[in-house]
Amino acid sequence: MKQYIPTHDIVLLTFDTLRYDVACAEWANGGTPNLGALLPDGWQERHSPGSFTYAAHQAMFAGFMPTPATPGPHPRLFAARFAGSETTVDQTFGFDAPEVVTGLAQVGYRTICIGGVGFFNRQTALSCVLPDLFHEAYWEPRLGVTEPRSTEFQVELAVERLQAIPAEQRIFLFINISALHQPNAHYLAGATGDTIESHAAALRYVDSQLPALFAALHQRNPTFMMLCSDHGTAYGDDGFYGHRLAHPSVWTVPYADCCLEEADASA
Repeated sequence: MKQYIPTHDIVLLTFDTLRYDVACAEWANGGTPNLGALLPDGWQERHSPGSFTYAAHQAMFAGFMPTPATPGPHPRLFAARFAGSETTVDQTFGFDAPEVVTGLAQVGYRTICIGGVGFFNRQTALSCVLPDLFHEAYWEPRLGVTEPRSTEFQVELAVERLQAIPAEQRIFLFINISALHQPNAHYLAGATGDTIESHAAALRYVDSQLPALFAALHQRNPTFMMLCSDHGTAYGDDGFYGHRLAHPSVWTVPYADCCLEEADASA
């Protein structure tokens, strides 16, 4: 990641609760054409650092992104500096701060959070912890899990902020995409409850809303993007439902990173 700083805008999209198997299936069958164009090699299988949103994001912001599902050690993109780290290499962006949001701010980045699930709604002391790391943090009910058009509104707000900030000012944009989280039955016609099929339908909806975001980023600067789930969720797998539990449906997540210009050239 060091090679992209300070020349590139940095973007982290977390597809909250997205299952790895669903992401791969929709990529393979053409259900997510916009992500398919951005990620011609598909999703990487990785293991989440946490089984629910708060834990996973605390770890990811500290530099512990989802880990490749193969034996390591695996070098990290960015990391807080500390003695004895075995996964910090020459190309790792190191920072003297507890998390990367402050670390990027220290080198001149404007940091922006567009929240989604409840841990970003700033309605309690706990739900202020993560958004308060950023220069700008946004949440309102239309960005949350109960709004069927949440991704549309999140992208609309992101585009508004990207266009308002001069390109000379590099930005770190974080969006917690909420649509995949329960409840998601409203994305599947005739569904009476959340299922893995409605989860997939939610992902197809999310994909349909992303082109405006990609276009706005492309108009500003070259952009290094990280796209991943923070954790998955169970829909009856081995009798389990939901997350904040240890099951492959929860700890196995999709991950990808790319330079937006490179992705455009290969599409």
